[in-house]
Amino acid sequence: MDEQIKRMSREIKTLKWYAAILTFVFCAILVFLVINVNQTHFKEITAERINIVEDNGNLRMVISNKSRSPQALVYGKPFTPPIEGGNRPGLIFYNDECTENGGLVFMGGKDSTGKYEATGHLSFDQYNQNQTIYLQYADDNGNQNTGLHIDDWQIDPPFWKWRAAYKKAQQLPDGAYKQKLLNRLMEPSRSHKAFAQRIFIGKNENKTAMLTLADREGKPRLQLLVDSNGIAKLNFLNEKGNITYSLPKQ
Repeated sequence: MDEQIKRMSREIKTLKWYAAILTFVFCAILVFLVINVNQTHFKEITAERINIVEDNGNLRMVISNKSRSPQALVYGKPFTPPIEGGNRPGLIFYNDECTENGGLVFMGGKDSTGKYEATGHLSFDQYNQNQTIYLQYADDNGNQNTGLHIDDWQIDPPFWKWRAAYKKAQQLPDGAYKQKLLNRLMEPSRSHKAFAQRIFIGKNENKTAMLTLADREGKPRLQLLVDSNGIAKLNFLNEKGNITYSLPKQ
């Protein structure tokens, strides 16, 4: 009986040692993982969407396929009315306040008739407004417009409030009141549109390489052109779009 007790005592001590050793090994592995978790290396990752976030969880960038692309967000909440996601494959950028402020989007393909469309778009938004500078390739079955665009946006109200008002006005019955309201939204003050393209550097649908400078209403006032036949021109235009002076002289 005494021998059995002694044997059991020795076995219990052995088990205690095993438990202590296993606990130490487990803790050592856990500490190693915690220390090295930020240094994990992957040779390849396959994912439908990756969210890059700040320490507080705010989005800074979303990388996604088409179907899982995010809604447009303002201060972390969807626009009202919402701009639905699911149609912007690529990268979407967010500022410090979790408001969308640009992105890199790309797509292209043929339809059932064999016609194709292709787009590449890199944009950066004005604070609390829409895109103010963007590089874009747009191709509608060979009808291309490609270049650098710089736009002018009004400072107030924020883009999402302006858009909500415009969408609401579009729902009104057709008539003079609706058109007057839409016009006022597009041009809040005289000669000062809600937004206007000020600079375009690129190639238009007629395969003309061009530099166009416009006024605050978005009306071209100076054009430097080289057309598809290699003919170079410098045009000065008035506010009605008419050429007032050209080099070489016509």
